[in-house]
Amino acid sequence: MTPPTIVWLRDDLRVADNPALQAAVDRGGPVVVLYLLDDESPGVRPLGGAARWWLHHSLTALDASLRELGVGLTLRRGPAGRELPALVDEVGAGAVHWNRRYGKGPRDVDAELKAGLRDRGVEAESHQANLLFEPWTVQTGQGQPFKVFTPFWRACLERPEPRHPLDAPESLTAPDTAPASDDLDSWQLLPTEPDWAAGLRETWTPGEAAGLDHLEEFATGHLADYGDRDFPAQEATSRMSPRLRFGEVSPFQIWHRMRGDLPAASRERAQAFLREVVWREFNHTILFTSPDLATVSYRPEFEDFPWADVPEDEIDAWRRGRTGVPLVDAGMRQLWTTGWMHNRVRMVTASFLIKNMLVDWRVGEQWFWDTLVDADEANNPANWQWTAGSGADAAPYFRVFNPVLQADKFDKHRNYVKEWVPEVDDDGYPEPIVDLKESRRRALDAYEAMRRSSPDPS
Repeated sequence: MTPPTIVWLRDDLRVADNPALQAAVDRGGPVVVLYLLDDESPGVRPLGGAARWWLHHSLTALDASLRELGVGLTLRRGPAGRELPALVDEVGAGAVHWNRRYGKGPRDVDAELKAGLRDRGVEAESHQANLLFEPWTVQTGQGQPFKVFTPFWRACLERPEPRHPLDAPESLTAPDTAPASDDLDSWQLLPTEPDWAAGLRETWTPGEAAGLDHLEEFATGHLADYGDRDFPAQEATSRMSPRLRFGEVSPFQIWHRMRGDLPAASRERAQAFLREVVWREFNHTILFTSPDLATVSYRPEFEDFPWADVPEDEIDAWRRGRTGVPLVDAGMRQLWTTGWMHNRVRMVTASFLIKNMLVDWRVGEQWFWDTLVDADEANNPANWQWTAGSGADAAPYFRVFNPVLQADKFDKHRNYVKEWVPEVDDDGYPEPIVDLKESRRRALDAYEAMRRSSPDPS
């Protein structure tokens, strides 16, 4: 009899288009599907609160899907270097398969486990599942990683078409004795006192089935309106980001759905949407070469930027949407309520914190990490650094998003602002905590001071 195969899932909580799961099916024999909550391994960043909420519900949905195929989901908690080999011994596994991760900490964990398992005679293989173009496959003519997005995008388009998605297995064979599994509720991923997740529950249905339904609804519906994606009051964006972050839907499924049968009004928008999907890939490429992306400025001169000593109550006013700047407050309240924020408003709220308040970008990155359901280790810090001017292909530092002008252009009738800040016209709505014109000047002065103090790169 073929010894069991362990399929170790991480950011790939799906049964369709899952190469690691398919490899286990192809090998034959019993399959153990493992999710390991690892908050302890060096270099592995623990999830924020909103992501933990999503994870709980996504794992619940995944377990139900796996049981329909014949196996349950095995849950374990602890450092992977301890827990995975222990499970191998427990079930007598002959192979372990997983889909690759790209941050340095997770890669180091995976490499050490792969070497250790192979030394013990256990087959250990990793697979491409969560990026269309892995970081080492898209490089400049000089064999270096791209630092600018547009040539990266062009290089991706010149590569062979990404593979087609894999079908879900028709069935899985369980071992004679199921391995012990943690009770998901014991992980306490959901908030209790206070229960701040009511808005998340109202907004989202995590899980693979809901994610695929969402993709289909977007492809046949709001994709036609994708040209209006900068207008936050309109339903013109995909909202697929948490599905990609947890791997409920793969980028291969998205890519080929956008290349497939679409309504005529949607076909011309599909390429623009795929460009945004590849921006995600670009960010993962940056993370691959800059593993400290969440803590260290990609452009080293920004480590000497003269950030202001801002009182905590003012930073908290930004976090809670009480700055007195309507578009900023609307975005921050949308984030707190739903675990998500419209992309243009993300740029506006980040620019306000960094440039108008002169607060270190890492403060905002950490808040978004804790409050976004789609926060991942590449996109969250890379996009914050893009706005700060310190990142790859970054917006110039002197590009300061004026939240009043942004609202005039993209929320002309204030539908978005009024939805999230209904008291905006009341006498009790606060005055802005900063003067936009003066704070912009101060930010540019600080940038010039940094430039003068930085060594000449030549």
